[in-house]
Amino acid sequence: MPRYNYLCPLRWADMDANGHMNNAVYSNYLEDTRFRMFSNLIPTDPTERLACNFVVREQTLKYIRPLVYREEPVTIEAWVEDMKGASFIIRCTIKDGEDVYVESRTLIAGFDSIENRVRRFQENERETIAKFAA
Repeated sequence: MPRYNYLCPLRWADMDANGHMNNAVYSNYLEDTRFRMFSNLIPTDPTERLACNFVVREQTLKYIRPLVYREEPVTIEAWVEDMKGASFIIRCTIKDGEDVYVESRTLIAGFDSIENRVRRFQENERETIAKFAA
């Protein structure tokens, strides 16, 4: 199954008082991964960008073990499941070798911010998303 791998740097400022990465920052790490994974789908025209964007409809994170700050990045492995005409699921693991820190499931929908409604994916979007489908 084709997967996207992102080497995610950790920031010292993301650490909590216990020396672990704060639970709140994991959503930011996942957002960075999605942005890089699908950056070629972001239109350059601002109006088109409003009409052809994506929204997170639902996100679940399962914390497996604490991630302690260090200078080396962690790997975020991402893949697509259950692609439909207007939505898909991105599954991610934040890990280091075999050590998994977080598993996530994020439901993404195409969205038209001008019309304020969910929209169906365009052909080029379906092709890009399908490259990472399980």
